[in-house]
Amino acid sequence: MQAILIVTIALHVLAGVFWAGSTFVLARTGAYQAKQLFKPQMGAATVAVATGSALWFLLHRGSAGMQEHVLGIGAASALLAAGIQGLSARTLRQPVAAGASAAFAPDKSVATSQRIAAALLAITAICMAAARYA
Repeated sequence: MQAILIVTIALHVLAGVFWAGSTFVLARTGAYQAKQLFKPQMGAATVAVATGSALWFLLHRGSAGMQEHVLGIGAASALLAAGIQGLSARTLRQPVAAGASAAFAPDKSVATSQRIAAALLAITAICMAAARYA
């Protein structure tokens, strides 16, 4: 049980750090290279959500207390962030305009979705940190 918990936490943290970190960078840079990072981001989001669900199952069974409510807010924020980022996939699949660089194809809607997702992931991180003391 201890080894499963350690591996699950490690995967959750690593995936979450990549997901949130890349989201913060894309939010700050106006979604520079968002197309190249979309699949790795969504992969990390999937791993973070799956391992977070596993951690909930392993550590938070039973009636919900204040800690579970705080973590629930964080989980809901993370799911919203993933949904918002996922919706930008349609925009990222569109062909790049003539004369524009494929590496840098700024798109205001993608940048906005990354900024909203970054705020939601910041809430998620705050909730995870604060839950221990709630």
